[in-house]
Amino acid sequence: MNRYSNPKLKECAQRLRREMTREERHLWYDFLKQLPVTCNRQKVIGPYIADFYCAAAGLIIELDGSQHYETQAAERDRARTAYFHSLGLTVVRYSNSDVNHHFQAVCADILKRLPLEGKLSPQVTDEV
Repeated sequence: MNRYSNPKLKECAQRLRREMTREERHLWYDFLKQLPVTCNRQKVIGPYIADFYCAAAGLIIELDGSQHYETQAAERDRARTAYFHSLGLTVVRYSNSDVNHHFQAVCADILKRLPLEGKLSPQVTDEV
């Protein structure tokens, strides 16, 4: 899916994987990593790094902290989303607050977007 190679983005993605936010760690370790379909974290796609990517569903999952609601960040997010849509990908966004306070609902929303027919779904808990 990577449209071109960018060593700086690759290095940045590796650093972001090592330094995931608390909410990213929670979603990754307590849900996405257990899925019967492959999800990648901090995936370089073109000129951007997606928080989580599931190729089987063409799905990008973004977690937004408070900085994403500032005007400039929201404009950058719109450009990212437009780029991903131009590749035929679906983008879903959840706030950090959603992950912290409505974890099961976030997981249920993600599950309904995945091609899981005939595959077992992971157990979801609210533990952090």
